[in-house]
Amino acid sequence: MPKSTIRRWLPTPEQVRANSGLKILGTLLHDPNLFHLNRHSVSVAFAVGIFTSFLPLPGQMLIAAVLALWFRCNLPLSMVLVWISNPVTMPAIFYSTYKLGAWLLGTPHVPFKIELSWEWLTEEVGRIWLPLFSGSLICGIFFATVAYFVMQAIWRWHVVKRWNARLEQRKAQLGESN
Repeated sequence: MPKSTIRRWLPTPEQVRANSGLKILGTLLHDPNLFHLNRHSVSVAFAVGIFTSFLPLPGQMLIAAVLALWFRCNLPLSMVLVWISNPVTMPAIFYSTYKLGAWLLGTPHVPFKIELSWEWLTEEVGRIWLPLFSGSLICGIFFATVAYFVMQAIWRWHVVKRWNARLEQRKAQLGESN
């Protein structure tokens, strides 16, 4: 995967350090290794970001940042990928993970309607939390694993492609000089 393409979409280290929600991490954010782009850091960052996006918890970006620090992967990429679960995709993701969790746990499906209110949280979450969290963890682990291996493969494919292009270019230059 071309580094320039990824860099274009990521915030700079200064922008990440200026994030008010990450101030509690203090000097941990000054490690330059958290901002490197290589096959390992990008693959693990994809896994961390996608896993965290499936967690039905507030503060997903902070959770992704802490996991990125722990796993020593690209911090900005981990945090950006959390936005897979955004206000548009969140209902579909969490409803699907609830259904999966209910099916795996063998619990009856409890009909519910998602509302962003304190009353809904206090009343409904108590009834659906176990299937929701179970399904979310299983989906998060599954899709994080898939993302890790897909990014490893894409990165390797890109490196091999560029290597072969340079090899062909060298052969063409040697053919011209003879």
